[in-house]
Amino acid sequence: MRVLLLTLGLLVAACSAQVAENPAAAASSSAAARHPVSGLEVIPVTVTPPGGQPHALKAEIARSDAEQAQGLMFRTAMGADEGMLFPYDPPRTVSFWMKNTVLSLDLIFIGADRKVINVAARATPYSEASIWSRGPAAAVLELNAGRAAQLGIVPGTRIDW
Repeated sequence: MRVLLLTLGLLVAACSAQVAENPAAAASSSAAARHPVSGLEVIPVTVTPPGGQPHALKAEIARSDAEQAQGLMFRTAMGADEGMLFPYDPPRTVSFWMKNTVLSLDLIFIGADRKVINVAARATPYSEASIWSRGPAAAVLELNAGRAAQLGIVPGTRIDW
């Protein structure tokens, strides 16, 4: 019995030493990246304009109804290569508003084929006016105002996540 306990003790110590040597690797393998403000999962997004070069972004993903209702409300800053993605399954015609949204945003409506349907550029902060997709959207990507134009995002641009 003592030999068994000793063996188990050594095994636990060896495993603990491996985790202690590389705690970041252990943490990253067990949990997805999370945004420090929202706590939402952060995923890679690639934007490829027609005839253009791909551009990598990081997007918080708002999956649940509650996360989507909160969106970017009350946020005062967002990085140039950051955004928020709102996926819809099944795709549907969607409407957004800017109530309680401090930042001016570009809203990019994406079809089931992962191509941009329409872009609502420079949405007005705090506005309660409806901003609609021009067809069934599989997702909406929100970026800082003007960023869609900087990246060449127009209808037909491919957006992968």
